[in-house]
Amino acid sequence: MDVREFIKPKLNPNIPQLSPGDTVRLSLKTVEGDKERLQHFQGVVIGMRKGVDGGSFTVRRVSYGIGVERTFPFQSTTLQNVQVLRHGRVRRAKLYYIRRLSAKRARLKERREKATEQAVPQKEAQPSE
Repeated sequence: MDVREFIKPKLNPNIPQLSPGDTVRLSLKTVEGDKERLQHFQGVVIGMRKGVDGGSFTVRRVSYGIGVERTFPFQSTTLQNVQVLRHGRVRRAKLYYIRRLSAKRARLKERREKATEQAVPQKEAQPSE
């Protein structure tokens, strides 16, 4: 028997399709005492892990000169909103090399999405007289 038959992860519908190198802004539900508020965390997705439990992704940011990494499960209920701000052009699945880079060297170039046929209208050929 396979474990996947017993465990069906319920993925959070607020999480869009992510890939390593994407810059994302996360809205986390934080509970402090009896109050709830949204706390934002913005950074680069440096790794994704997929598994039987639904998987997780790691986001890295630099705050006051110190690198901060947080790992979020795909089935987390504390994630209220995930926005993909830009898509980074990368050639690796895990971007752990960014940990030892700083400032401008740690920036990723932006990946441009290919224009679809519907988005770019074609000019119709004019009959010549």
